[in-house]
Amino acid sequence: MGKTNNYFEIIVGTFVLFCAAFFFFTSFKSAKVGTSGGYHLVAKFDNVDGIANGSDVKISGVKIGTVENQFLDETDFRAALKLNIDSSIKLPSDSSAKIASEGLLGSKYLAINPGGDEEMLMDGEEIAFTQSSVNLEELLGKFIFGSENKNKNEKK
Repeated sequence: MGKTNNYFEIIVGTFVLFCAAFFFFTSFKSAKVGTSGGYHLVAKFDNVDGIANGSDVKISGVKIGTVENQFLDETDFRAALKLNIDSSIKLPSDSSAKIASEGLLGSKYLAINPGGDEEMLMDGEEIAFTQSSVNLEELLGKFIFGSENKNKNEKK
């Protein structure tokens, strides 16, 4: 009976180790830990509110990359985003980037609008045409206080 019990423990232990290894492998693969893949682009904005490292980069709603890093460009004091773009996607050099939102209260992502140029952006190059995110508070303030000023002018 002792040998049977030992075999059973060995089988269960092996199974548990196999399951643990499988879960570690799949979690690292899905998180893409240690893989850089793709090529890098830089995009500069006046305001990058709502964008964080790991935010999606999309074309027509399809994810093509992620925001890898954000930093301040000390030459023009603009926020710069380092993007990691899937190597299978080639972007024309006249492409534009804007910070968009997934709905009124949704998370923000970087939307790329591909241009029509035959020359493609290469690793390390900059997307020249960018549009910063819309500051909702500022927009509402202009709407509210702008309409108050309009009403005051109409009463005069």
